[in-house]
Amino acid sequence: MLNFSIFAVTNRNIKTLRLKFTAKQISDILHGEVYGNPNEEVSKLSKIEEGEKGSLTFLSNPKYNPWLYTTDASVVIVDIKFIPEKEVSSTMIKVEDPYMAFTKLLEYYNDIQLHKSGIEQPVFIHETANYGNELYLGAFSYLSENVTIGHNVKIYPNVFIGNNVVIGDHTTIFSGAKIYSDIEIGSHCTIHSGSIIGSDGFGFAPDKNGGYSKIPQIGNVIIEDYVDIGSGTTIDRATLGSTIIRSGVKLDNQIHVAHNVEIGEHTVIAAQTGIAGSTKIGKECKIGGQVGIVGHITIGNNVRIQAQSGIGKSIPDNEIVQGSPAMPYTEFNKSYVHFRNLPKLASRLDEIEKQRDKKNFE
Repeated sequence: MLNFSIFAVTNRNIKTLRLKFTAKQISDILHGEVYGNPNEEVSKLSKIEEGEKGSLTFLSNPKYNPWLYTTDASVVIVDIKFIPEKEVSSTMIKVEDPYMAFTKLLEYYNDIQLHKSGIEQPVFIHETANYGNELYLGAFSYLSENVTIGHNVKIYPNVFIGNNVVIGDHTTIFSGAKIYSDIEIGSHCTIHSGSIIGSDGFGFAPDKNGGYSKIPQIGNVIIEDYVDIGSGTTIDRATLGSTIIRSGVKLDNQIHVAHNVEIGEHTVIAAQTGIAGSTKIGKECKIGGQVGIVGHITIGNNVRIQAQSGIGKSIPDNEIVQGSPAMPYTEFNKSYVHFRNLPKLASRLDEIEKQRDKKNFE
């Protein structure tokens, strides 16, 4: 474990942590080797081209090599095989994989930056609500009846938690998120600002007067462990039963998941995609941005859907599709050649018709 030097700043029962660590401490956790001053201290992270005194950065792409000789960063993580062409003023740490090493440090840094505990004021906590150790509850948050919250949960300001909601350990809910009643959220989840979990599905039935009557939506949403939900994403509750987001799913910003949808384990979906009601999406799928998916279909496991595709029918396992309406990826690419040539083909057709007409006239 990286032995950070941590400074606790207390403000109204809230503890915010700042970190400061040396090149030697970083090297120990990354199993690297220090070249330069092992006691060089850093307290922030930066890009190599924006490095400044007291910052830590990394070099993995050779095209950024020139920046190593001009950066003001105090410590730079480099490849173990890297040999500088001239003198480097920064302390270097040589590791097997600079990119992955820096990613690991980003995780530590992020954990500490977001480390908060305590209950700010004002908040509302219903007398029947229960919560575990190390809760952080931001100002103006609202915990309704029979809410159950696990250990080390962080709920940032202006979050609403409805009746009977269950939230697992180590989950973070950022400012402004709304969690409606009866929702189940697993452990190690992250729900970003502005997300709405459990709003009513789009359920209306035509009536005899030409209008629409609302169909009550009495189901819930189940979000399993290690799920990330981006800002502004909406997940509707089921009409009956549950809308289910399986373990390890990653949803980008501004996605709409309709009632009774099920998204399989470790599927990732990019921004502005819409999934209509009762569609089932398999495991380990990759869905690009602005994809539209109709309701009541099944998308198999390990399916890849390119951005801006329109999915109007079920897709079997392991398919790659693109276009609207979507077709197999290789077929789309072949067809696209013809799409681009349509003006030329139309001109050629016009010319052929003119020659035919001229010949017939003669």
